Amino acid sequence: MSSSSILPNSKKLLITISLCVTLAAAEQFVYSGFAGANLTLDGAATITQSGLLELTNGTLRQKAHAIHPSPLRFRRNSSSPAGNPRARSFSSSFVFGILCPDPNACGHGIVLFVAPESYDLSAALPSQFIGLVNATTNGDPGDHLFGVELDTDQNNEFRDIDGNHAGVDVNSLVSVSSASAGYYSDDDRAGGGGGFRNLTLASREAMRVWVEYDGEDKRIDVTMAPLEMANKPSKPLISTGYDLSTVLTDVARVGFSSATGSFDSRHYVLGWSFAMDGVPAPDIVISKLPKLPRFGDPKQHRARLLAEIVPPVATAVLILGFGVIAILLVRRRLRYMELQEDWEVEFGPHRFSYKDLFNATEGFRNKNLLGVGGFGRVYKGVLPASKMEIAVKKVSHDSKQGMKEFVAEVVSIGRLQHRNLVQLLGYCRRKGELLLVYEYMSNGSLDKHLYGSGSSDIIPVLDWDRRFRIIKGIAAALLYLHEEWERVIVHRDIKASNVLLDNDMDGRLGDFGLARLYDHGANPHTTHVVGTIGYLAPELGRTSKATPLTDVFAFGIFVLEVVCGERTIKQNSNGDQLLLVDWVVDHWRKGSLADTVDARLHGAYNVGEASLALKMGLLCAHPLSSVRPTMRQVVKYLNGDVPLPELNPTLQSFESLALMQNEGFDSYVMSYPSSVATMTTLLSNLSGEFVT
Repeated sequence: MSSSSILPNSKKLLITISLCVTLAAAEQFVYSGFAGANLTLDGAATITQSGLLELTNGTLRQKAHAIHPSPLRFRRNSSSPAGNPRARSFSSSFVFGILCPDPNACGHGIVLFVAPESYDLSAALPSQFIGLVNATTNGDPGDHLFGVELDTDQNNEFRDIDGNHAGVDVNSLVSVSSASAGYYSDDDRAGGGGGFRNLTLASREAMRVWVEYDGEDKRIDVTMAPLEMANKPSKPLISTGYDLSTVLTDVARVGFSSATGSFDSRHYVLGWSFAMDGVPAPDIVISKLPKLPRFGDPKQHRARLLAEIVPPVATAVLILGFGVIAILLVRRRLRYMELQEDWEVEFGPHRFSYKDLFNATEGFRNKNLLGVGGFGRVYKGVLPASKMEIAVKKVSHDSKQGMKEFVAEVVSIGRLQHRNLVQLLGYCRRKGELLLVYEYMSNGSLDKHLYGSGSSDIIPVLDWDRRFRIIKGIAAALLYLHEEWERVIVHRDIKASNVLLDNDMDGRLGDFGLARLYDHGANPHTTHVVGTIGYLAPELGRTSKATPLTDVFAFGIFVLEVVCGERTIKQNSNGDQLLLVDWVVDHWRKGSLADTVDARLHGAYNVGEASLALKMGLLCAHPLSSVRPTMRQVVKYLNGDVPLPELNPTLQSFESLALMQNEGFDSYVMSYPSSVATMTTLLSNLSGEFVT
């Protein structure tokens, strides 16, 4: 055979080899710094001159995304000779840094995610949603979303284990597996056996993460280590089984999402690599990585200070001195500056001066921080003149729209007088900030006594007498709000964390931030559905109207929570999530209702009272609003003035309810579809015996 006949085949072979190399290169990449990188950026994301990928820059409540420009194929083509549609193996590695003035007040984190090309990141929210999902899309299997989160804020809504953890997320920010940040050392010299070493995500130091998915074993591994560690630890921080073939689409995007909330936080990525089909992610060249900016670097501070205050002439020094004095005077004035408009004159007696609140809380220092919630931070304080203990809640507000009506409602609620309500003493306004002043409750919130405080403090178990007294007290408070005050007040957020305990361990209902007022005999207005999942009445999704009966529903769930010592959403023995009300009803059906009473009571409770409380809680939490009692009836049941009624709902009523729910409250019905069916079957026999 002549050489001329061989040459065309050789060319074909070279072309084929070249094409394979090109395809392989397209399915892996490495960035050792991002200078000149063609990433798709949005939100606050930018690439600095030094080559840092800066996701957030310290601005509050912002989100950012940085996405590799070319989508990748994550599932094998089912029409291929292998005929295997499973998700392909992949691996990724990245170096990150999180900078916060205070590592204990930092949020919210970074997520490495894989999402379909069609996934709409513009609808995602900042703060606890980390720029990845929102309240509607979170938990939707149609998202086809996979991510590994580095979370620096503990959020009870997503059942976070702490404020410094890594988690594996599938279609939801409720992680399928999570662990406190750290690594398992392979060095026997590091403490005798190479044990677990803690890491602080917001340490202002660069750290490295490896994310690996094995398509054969259907296993996800997440490993962390300090940047200076030469090799990846052999034992991953998280190793969990999950088949991503049911999650990932054929073609998807890979990138980072990040967000801030109420704290000054800055999120950076220094380097990133990715590879498909079990190939290790390419090595990131550590020596080429840009440096993290430093918070409060003493050398930089001294150099900047000398450059600014050592002028070449004496006159410049004099001018600078006058300038410093002027700035100090202005800052002193701005520190205590308030926002007050003419219409607030009528509310004068209920208004506190910002200077008094600033001094009472020692300048809102972290040592006086009582808690952080979705609506702001709460600080303990002592008023300088009266020495009265107070709790001050700081929340953001828009002073241009609806503030007059809101303050009017705050002042109205401040006139409430009931021994089972937390007294709202008044308010103060600054630009962009509203401060609500409450009386201080020394024993904290009820949920900490039911579930523990999350700290090393040991909180004694609440005995039955106190629990039943708390239930009766909150029932009396709601009766006052619904029927006995001059206007109807619908609280809209009844739950254990909003019940505070005073010096005598009596329960007081607080946090009226979502409350709505209207006149007796008037119809409530349609409004946004707000509250906490697990306490929201089913009809809210259809009508969007908060009524006293929606409060009754939440109160019923609260009663079950107090009696059972369980959260509203719990896990069964198979690890599946279910509503507390379903769990109680299931025990009732099996004749073991007594087993739902908090086991930590060790049987030391009044059987009759526990039976009454459980059955009444189920009646209040009935999915049909027309079946629920009023709070006046509830108080009579609890006081033994009238017996608890039997309940025999018709089949037609529950068929109608299912239709109404399918039209409306998807986030409730779709997440917990068994609730209605189970309740309807068993609440038709309210006269069942309480088995002990």
